[in-house]
Amino acid sequence: MSLDLTFLGTGSAYPSPHRGASALVLRSEGECWLFDCGEGTQTQLMRSPLKASRITKIFISHLHGDHLFGLPGLLCTVSLNSSPTQPPSCVDIYGPQGLRRFLRVSLELSASQLLFPFAVHELEPTADQCPPEGLLNPLVTQSSEWLHPQERPGTTIQMDTQSDLYVLFEEKQFTVKAFRLYHRIPSFGFCVQEQERPGRLNAQLLNELGLKPGPQYGLLKAGQAVTLANGRIVRPCDVLDPPVPGRKVCIFGDCASLVGEGGIKACQGADVLVHEATLADEHRERALEHGHSTPSTAAGVALACKTHRLVLYHFSQRYKPLGLQKEGDEDDVLELKRQAEDALRGTDIEVIVSEDFLTLPIPIKKLQ
Repeated sequence: MSLDLTFLGTGSAYPSPHRGASALVLRSEGECWLFDCGEGTQTQLMRSPLKASRITKIFISHLHGDHLFGLPGLLCTVSLNSSPTQPPSCVDIYGPQGLRRFLRVSLELSASQLLFPFAVHELEPTADQCPPEGLLNPLVTQSSEWLHPQERPGTTIQMDTQSDLYVLFEEKQFTVKAFRLYHRIPSFGFCVQEQERPGRLNAQLLNELGLKPGPQYGLLKAGQAVTLANGRIVRPCDVLDPPVPGRKVCIFGDCASLVGEGGIKACQGADVLVHEATLADEHRERALEHGHSTPSTAAGVALACKTHRLVLYHFSQRYKPLGLQKEGDEDDVLELKRQAEDALRGTDIEVIVSEDFLTLPIPIKKLQ
């Protein structure tokens, strides 16, 4: 099964001619999951090979505008371009408390009707995810029982105190969890864990047992035992190689640090860890003041998580994409990469600088 990440916007604060606002898509078998939706995301989608109509799930890390303002417009555009006879299925949207009310008010005041249903699932933040002034008044975040005409009831997800994580959902192919981050307002990261795959059937052993390719192969592959003509019972563990571990992708929202141990535990061994690096290390104090990270901060998280690849994103608009940099430019995006690599010297962790429209394939794991 193919799996890849496409970065639609890699800039912070606002969209510019050089970098779009925060947005990236995790694509699997044609289905697209959108992470953050800054202003202009729908235009970036149109410039990419992705199809907005394939978006079935949306994850919003926090309620700052450069991660959120594109969402109402994107939903409306998807609706306008949908076929009335074959509209998209229900779109599930996950994000912090307040997201439900934001969407309801935006769609209601603009008299926006959609051709498909949506449901908003809110994560309850904790008080230690931001400074006291960053906590929204409950009167602002609370939502009424009134639903938008196309809205389906969503869930309110609380943190599991034992794991220090939010379990968003678990399905046949993936389990998705969220973890807490520290920012100027409550922010979250997301861990997408692919389920492990059954190992390959040992064809030689099956042949020795007298089993030929056919329905019984399928039963064993599906985890069921089969009974041979001589009465012998063959169990999957007898003829299957060890299972193939699933891939893991972790995407961090804006943050100066993690809150609790849940994020580090959830992201252990991640194939790809996407982490913001808004400003270079020499601007660390300014980054912290605004609740952001530097390349060394991101590298420290990657090291603690023992990830394989660290992807830097959410750059200040002062850092131009590689193709637009000129000799003598004071702010060099490659310097951010060098700083992360210096912090990871002596490890096998690869550092990647994201750019708008970069697509990063995530290959299937192979057994050693």
